[in-house]
Amino acid sequence: MLTKRIIPCLDVTGGRVVKGTSFVNLRDAGDPVELARFYDREGADELVFLDITASADKRDTIIDVVQKVSEQVFIPLTVGGGVRSPNDVRKLLNAGADKVSMNSAAVLNPDSFKQAASAFGNQCMVIAIDARRCDREDAKTGENLSQRDGNAIDADLVLEKNSEWEVYINGGRTPTGIDVLKWAQYMSSLGAGEILLTSMDEDGQKNGFDLALTRKVSDSVSIPVIASGGAGNAHHLLEAITEGHADAVLAASIFHYGEYSIESVKKLFLENNVPARVITN
Repeated sequence: MLTKRIIPCLDVTGGRVVKGTSFVNLRDAGDPVELARFYDREGADELVFLDITASADKRDTIIDVVQKVSEQVFIPLTVGGGVRSPNDVRKLLNAGADKVSMNSAAVLNPDSFKQAASAFGNQCMVIAIDARRCDREDAKTGENLSQRDGNAIDADLVLEKNSEWEVYINGGRTPTGIDVLKWAQYMSSLGAGEILLTSMDEDGQKNGFDLALTRKVSDSVSIPVIASGGAGNAHHLLEAITEGHADAVLAASIFHYGEYSIESVKKLFLENNVPARVITN
């Protein structure tokens, strides 16, 4: 078994790290540069920086903050939010990102993701998927999205009667009518090197990850899956690996507010025969 990664997430808006519940009710969690420095020192395996309102606000990712964060960390940094084109990816890589995630733009223009993966390599490209359990009464949202944005959705990707989770974009504000499992497989074929999978239902609830969602996506693709949304304790992170078959786990509030340390989670992993990078001082 490969080493499993523990990844703190910096959700940033207005230049501050925030954390909410199911993508709303945001509260301040600190300065992104200070938190990045702290997590690098504490032994995090990677760091994810998401400008969570950039897409909804139709603006670019805050490059200056990304650059300041990248200068403070010596672990891989993934950046997302407001990334619309290969040129945006180039700017973020030049600012110090190791990997770049796309979400909304990939749904509205999958070819932009494919072009970026071709230009910079699959290892640089992460597809972020915000998933919510399906409301069968809202099964025609895909048609509505394509009509509104002028982008026809591939018929092979749309929700069906047996679909369990739907893809959302624009910071969880907009349903797409796209089946999560189909989307994960499709984006893997377009060059995604990794999937950042967030359960909108569990996000911020601290009741544990959506293990069924994580497991089904992980088992359906050959690329690594990062489980996100729902961590309330260290055992939840362990379950995402052992039961959800995730390759990495992402958490925010349990780390930001000092409820658990990176070291304590890695100790739990090792005690349960899950390989983790040992922290050396």
